[in-house]
Amino acid sequence: MSLYKKLFQQTAIYGLATVLPRMLSFLLVRLYTDVLPSTDEYGEVSIIFSWIVLFNVILAYGMETAFFRFYNSDDAKKVERTSTISLLWSSIGFLAVALLLRQHLADWAGINVRYITYTIWILVLDALVIIPFSKLRADGKPMVYSAIKIGNVAVNLGLNLFFLLWLPNLAASYRGSLIAEMYIPNFEIGYIFISNVIASLLTLIVLLPHYLKTKWKFDKALWLKMMRYALPVLVAGIAFSINETFDRILLEYILPEDTAKGEVGVYSACYKLALFMTLYATAFRLGIEPFFFSHAKEANAKQTYAMITKYFVVFGSVILIVVVVFADILKLIFIDNSSYWEGMKIVPLIIIANFFLGIYHNLSVWYKLSDQTKMGAYISIIGAVVTLALNFILIPIYSYMGSAIATVSAYGCMMVLSYTMGKKHYPIPYDMKKIGGYLGLSITLSLVYFYYFRENYWVGFLFIAVYAVFLYLNEKATLLRIIKQR
Repeated sequence: MSLYKKLFQQTAIYGLATVLPRMLSFLLVRLYTDVLPSTDEYGEVSIIFSWIVLFNVILAYGMETAFFRFYNSDDAKKVERTSTISLLWSSIGFLAVALLLRQHLADWAGINVRYITYTIWILVLDALVIIPFSKLRADGKPMVYSAIKIGNVAVNLGLNLFFLLWLPNLAASYRGSLIAEMYIPNFEIGYIFISNVIASLLTLIVLLPHYLKTKWKFDKALWLKMMRYALPVLVAGIAFSINETFDRILLEYILPEDTAKGEVGVYSACYKLALFMTLYATAFRLGIEPFFFSHAKEANAKQTYAMITKYFVVFGSVILIVVVVFADILKLIFIDNSSYWEGMKIVPLIIIANFFLGIYHNLSVWYKLSDQTKMGAYISIIGAVVTLALNFILIPIYSYMGSAIATVSAYGCMMVLSYTMGKKHYPIPYDMKKIGGYLGLSITLSLVYFYYFRENYWVGFLFIAVYAVFLYLNEKATLLRIIKQR
């Protein structure tokens, strides 16, 4: 049990590092939907952040996963030095080229060149902290990792509040002053990205000792090994980012020009209500990824992975039902602007999609540990094809509801493919009877409640109770053992 206790503790700490920043950043959704003049402006912000997600993957080019893979099996210092130098020079090269081409990028994307410039700096600053953050995780320093992550988002939130809420009032009260000169009318989107740039820069400054302590010795042979491992991860990451964010870009591209950005804004805001599932899956992944690699040689490793996956599904199912039942209460807290509420119909599908994604990350252990990362790339590419195909087919008919259907279909497909392929290449004894039961019951109860009994909380509590009884009957022995140990 000590093994699971350690995993739980690390996951809880990484969860804190994920939950608090995401909760703080989720407050920005409320701020943006209140402050930005219309759903169109929020849609434009969402589209730019969708491109940021894609380019974050490109600038990382799988080096983070390669770092974990080789840090535990090769000379750790060489891995640290080589990956740091690689990402430093690739980031500098991207910065130079992107700044030279920024006007062309702005013209092509139809985005203000100022926003493009800010985006370039955000991308580079974020790329430069990949290895410092990875080293903190690999060295088992989740508290330091958490503090820096939380600090980043706290600064970002504070600056957003200052620029969007307080600066306009201060400028009006102190005309002719320096603070009044700082204020630019109708520049809300620009202030959002300036806040991100400053927060990312301060994070890099905090992590700068990593670069100052690095010995600048580059191991070309090791780098080639790492790149062979990383490139399939890059391909998978690009495909993955298409699954995650390209629906916003396609909505803007496919829908009529006069409604596209508004629809993207509504979709993006309601998408955020999957926050709790996303937090859970992300925190679990941050804790589990180093754990998978460090325990790969243990005699009972496969049994451990199977048990971890089962309990991931157990807790994820609880989150799914509870969030779906109370989704209309959550919208009052996080999206007070009723012009966004028409998109609530996507919420159950997006939560389920993120649940599937979390299960996929757990199942992906087989190709990471067997050095078959190309398989992960193939699975993600298939997911991206499903995403693109269904978006093109369904958006003209169902608008953003089509994007939600495409998202849950893509992640579901990836989850099933990973399980099927893993059985052949790296068989793990998953308890599929229980996993399938928890997953099937929670999804059925959630969908039936939301689309047939929405806001009938008596039915909602009944459905939660039904799942709780089912869980107790299936896990009674484990629960009693835990209680006795206490």
